[in-house]
Amino acid sequence: MADKLIIFDTTLRDGEQSPGASMTRDEKLRIARQLERLKVDVIEAGFPASSNGDFECVKSIAEVIKNSTVCSLARANDRDISRAAEALKPAASGRLHLFLATSALHMEKKLRMTPDEVYEQAKLSTRFARNLMDDIEFSPEDGYRSDPDFLCRVLEAVINEGATTINVPDTVGYAIPELYGNFIKNLRERIPNSDKAVWSVHCHNDLGMAVANSLAGVMIGGARQVECTINGLGERAGNCSLEEIVMAVKTRKDYFNLDLNIDAKHILATSRMVSQTTGFVVQPNKAVVGANAFAHASGIHQDGVLKARDTYEIMRAEDVGWSANKIVLGKLSGRNAFKQRLQELGVSMQSEAETNSAFARFKELADRKSEIFDEDILALVSDENVTQAAEQYAFVSLSQHSETGERPEASIVFTVLGQEVKGTSSGNGPVDASLKAIESHVKSGAEMVLYSVNAISGSTESQGEVTVRLQNSGRVVNGVGADPDIVVASAKAYLSALNKLQSKADRVAAQG
Repeated sequence: MADKLIIFDTTLRDGEQSPGASMTRDEKLRIARQLERLKVDVIEAGFPASSNGDFECVKSIAEVIKNSTVCSLARANDRDISRAAEALKPAASGRLHLFLATSALHMEKKLRMTPDEVYEQAKLSTRFARNLMDDIEFSPEDGYRSDPDFLCRVLEAVINEGATTINVPDTVGYAIPELYGNFIKNLRERIPNSDKAVWSVHCHNDLGMAVANSLAGVMIGGARQVECTINGLGERAGNCSLEEIVMAVKTRKDYFNLDLNIDAKHILATSRMVSQTTGFVVQPNKAVVGANAFAHASGIHQDGVLKARDTYEIMRAEDVGWSANKIVLGKLSGRNAFKQRLQELGVSMQSEAETNSAFARFKELADRKSEIFDEDILALVSDENVTQAAEQYAFVSLSQHSETGERPEASIVFTVLGQEVKGTSSGNGPVDASLKAIESHVKSGAEMVLYSVNAISGSTESQGEVTVRLQNSGRVVNGVGADPDIVVASAKAYLSALNKLQSKADRVAAQG
């Protein structure tokens, strides 16, 4: 009889801690709905005590998600826990996730607490949380680098106080698979009441072993929940990748013998949505969701696949959402076909006016580009959401001139709080000139720390998707823009980033 492996997605919480990956409320709602469509068991929606904005995001997600458990993160103190529980009130199924550091390094340097003080706080905060909600998860932050004797003492106490899930994080990505698996196994064997809780793994990818460590925690350690993110998104080198965990367990059912709720055919659409929302491009050779994941360049491989697919493919591309027929719409397509495709891609517009606006942008794109791909539609909708949310700056038009041997010049028209302004500048190239033309008027003083261009589909007619990352006064934000004209896409991305810099939302990073 196969056990069930619980998939706990923390894209909206831990994944969002990547510099510049913060999302708006509407973007989080859209991704949460897609995660529910993917049949993720637990969606960690945010950290309500960190800001009023995050509180509202968690509350909004709790209101709309019905088939997945919505989880809310809290530090192990009464204020955080109360705030998290308040945000979860509308949830059909809610979970409180408490965390408190237990490693000697973190207790001394960060918490400035003694082990006995940490033990008491862990115990009392779990008791407090259990009086507010039945489903309680406890994470000893930096658990893998904690003293096993002390960790056993703490975890036994929180299980006695009502914790139903025990998560052992490798917070800094220090673990090695065999050692990590045995670490969890040792804890479960030594703690008398370990059978009263589901054991969970949460691994970071600093040494590139987050997925391997997580699977070792499952197979050696006996964990039955994996905490992961779409595309492995997360701070530093990222988190354990959901798509890799899911397809490893599904593909090697002979070894893992575990059941999953996940509907894998929605993996690719979810990956693209997260990538285009955050501006974090998926590398072409990324397992499962990379553009080359099912591509065969070698003549020997191509010959083998044509004769018998399983000679070189251990998964079917269509099982995770890839399709041979990627062209979906064109300029003759009607509004109903457009709405249907949005629905198939897991995109739900908030109003009829928003749908009409998106359709108008689609028709405009279709007049410029003969073949419209799924990626184009997702980029278009993402761009639409940015435009809808833009409070300060919006793109209107751009003209630029570049000639070999001459310094390029650009002139751009954009709106500031609804009023049109014009900026002009020269630069080292048309993109540089265009962004300097914007900056000549805005004078943000922001430093550009990343500029990247990604072709959304595979031809010269493809839209370019540009990501611009700006840093100013300690804030790091991403802006994303898409257009068949790379220079226009760059200007849109820059304005998008400037809008995010203007946002007053404050965030407090939480580690887990």
